[in-house]
Amino acid sequence: MSDPASEAIAAFHRWNDAFNARDTETQVAHMHFPHVRLAGNAFQRWESADEFRAGQDALTARLKAENWHHTDTLSVEAVQADRNKVHLVIRQSRRDADNVEYNGFDTLWIFTNIDGNWGVQFRSSFLASAASGLGAQPG
Repeated sequence: MSDPASEAIAAFHRWNDAFNARDTETQVAHMHFPHVRLAGNAFQRWESADEFRAGQDALTARLKAENWHHTDTLSVEAVQADRNKVHLVIRQSRRDADNVEYNGFDTLWIFTNIDGNWGVQFRSSFLASAASGLGAQPG
């Protein structure tokens, strides 16, 4: 692929598939650090892949506690793009084992191209959930 928007969207789908599989290493492969997330009015920051990895067991436990089974992507659109940065507007749907949505939310992800690798570096989420932001340093 040579289109930055298409490359960022493909990287997002690989990251989301890894999130659903609880495959931290594949998630990390599609992220850049430092990595920042804005949830509500609070910034969360992971300085390194190791910091991100450190919170994943707790996140998985919280996801299970809210009866999460998987997250579906209902829509993803590149709203701004150049050769090194793409802004994606995404609609996500957290689902239980019966495929019933229990939490739908909008999110903005910013992918950057560093050394030829597209990775998410910033996320801003309207997700309201106990299973958000674990393992991060406060902003």
